[in-house]
Amino acid sequence: MGTGKLIVLTGPSGVGKGTLLKALLHRHPDFYLSTSVTTRSPRLGEIDGQHYFFQTRPQFQSMVEQGDLLEWAEFAGNCYGTPRRAVADQVAAGKTVILEIELEGARQIKHTFPSAMRIFVAPPSLETLEQRLRGRGQDSEEAIARRLAHAQIELDAADEFDVQVVNGDLDIALQHIENALYAPLVG
Repeated sequence: MGTGKLIVLTGPSGVGKGTLLKALLHRHPDFYLSTSVTTRSPRLGEIDGQHYFFQTRPQFQSMVEQGDLLEWAEFAGNCYGTPRRAVADQVAAGKTVILEIELEGARQIKHTFPSAMRIFVAPPSLETLEQRLRGRGQDSEEAIARRLAHAQIELDAADEFDVQVVNGDLDIALQHIENALYAPLVG
């Protein structure tokens, strides 16, 4: 069995990480999608252990203190993190594990799992990102403005990542990610 790898997808809200992830998993059914731990309440239809592992804040805090998380961060009053053991076990078994996480968590992974390939997904432009956020119809004007301001900060961090993919056209972006995954390692 070959050794597996950890792939981290990050990028601004609305950039299409989820869509890219779905397409990658559809094309590579053997990939393992890491399930995050969160302190937020389940939304309608979400199943514990499938969409997230739902934990109380004290349980989550205990995981942080025991080093059970590869990365974690707090957003909008809730904590989110990646369970270390599940990822390590899958990688050890030769699997390709994919994480879709925020910038803060992706930065932590560089230290907690240095061999991870970290991919930054960028929009073709901030205007395109704004259109996508508006198109989702989920956010108030204020929230959109906040997300766009945050996106600018995230875009400034793009060059910290191993691979940068512009998601203007889904198929081209997917091809770019697959090329990065399967390119012979140089060095």
